Amino acid sequence: MNIAYLSTFYPLRGGIAQFNASLYRAFEKEHSVSAFTFCRQYPQFLFPGSSQYVTDQDKADPIPSREILDTINPLTYFTTARAVKKTAPDLMVMKFWMPYFAPSLGTVAKLVRKKTKVITVLDNVVPHEKRIGDDTLIGYFLRQNHGFVAMSEKVKNDLKLYLPEAPCILHPHPLYDHFGNAADKTESRKALNIPEGKKVLLFFGFIRDYKGLDLLIKALSKLDDSYVLLIGGEVYGDFEQYEKLIQEQGVSSRVIRHVRYINDEEVPAFFAAADLCVLPYKSATQSGITSISFHFEKPVLATDVGGLKESVIHSKTGLIAAEPKEELLAKEIRNYFDNSLEETLAANIREYKKKTSWNSLAHAIVDFSMQLKK
Repeated sequence: MNIAYLSTFYPLRGGIAQFNASLYRAFEKEHSVSAFTFCRQYPQFLFPGSSQYVTDQDKADPIPSREILDTINPLTYFTTARAVKKTAPDLMVMKFWMPYFAPSLGTVAKLVRKKTKVITVLDNVVPHEKRIGDDTLIGYFLRQNHGFVAMSEKVKNDLKLYLPEAPCILHPHPLYDHFGNAADKTESRKALNIPEGKKVLLFFGFIRDYKGLDLLIKALSKLDDSYVLLIGGEVYGDFEQYEKLIQEQGVSSRVIRHVRYINDEEVPAFFAAADLCVLPYKSATQSGITSISFHFEKPVLATDVGGLKESVIHSKTGLIAAEPKEELLAKEIRNYFDNSLEETLAANIREYKKKTSWNSLAHAIVDFSMQLKK
């Protein structure tokens, strides 16, 4: 099959680019794949992080993509569609995670869908941070597709709110496998300045309000001094509000801050140093952090929001706090350590890993496309 893949690719960085690179590699084992990406993904003033692009320190997969789509230049929507059409694809695959991309990606899809089946892998349908006009943008984008792939029931149900009859398959988020093997725990803790003999909680990934770092900081204050919090990730906005909360809660000496973009080569050390990865999300669909944690066979504590508990299965692959509240997070953290659950949950994660793969997702998308009508 001839596949066009339009989304975020190298030299852009981040979780979306990592996802796309892994799926691209799975596609290319059996199909001809042409990758198209953004020449401008976000205007810099709208991007709250340090850089959108891969640096010399990143361990990125250099997917051979064509940098062509500018999200704020409508002329490139037509240029991109023409470039895609020239590859004569049977299928075009995209990713969708926020309404901002609806005009650019939706218009390209509209221009190619007459001769090419269009399938989008949905990270989110309803955005975590809603704005006026979102519903119009989301509806426009969704209508340009022939079918969808959701990685949680929450996302699939959200899709049905907009397009009740939309063809959609459900497939679990594959585990990221490009980070290599686990690092040494003792050496990792030393490198990250973690005191010896501590119980280490990990908050990893981009820091945004809906991810609930404030709840985890408050939960830490309810735990004794044997617990420390390791933060690894770049903040979207300003870390000052969290720093102020850390001081107010009296836990400054127990919070190890690495508030910056974490390069791929550094990732193994963060998960090796941790005893438990915590996702204190206030809202969610699914999370790529779960996938990374499971790759390193590290159990996860998540809140019961969105589709998180579809992979973080309580007392199997991790623990679930019934609500995003600091007292419930603290309760489950104590449960994890008091009952020495790490080895039992890690063994279950090893079994879970056998059921998810990038090849499985690639095959599911191709098989699904063959069932769709243009």
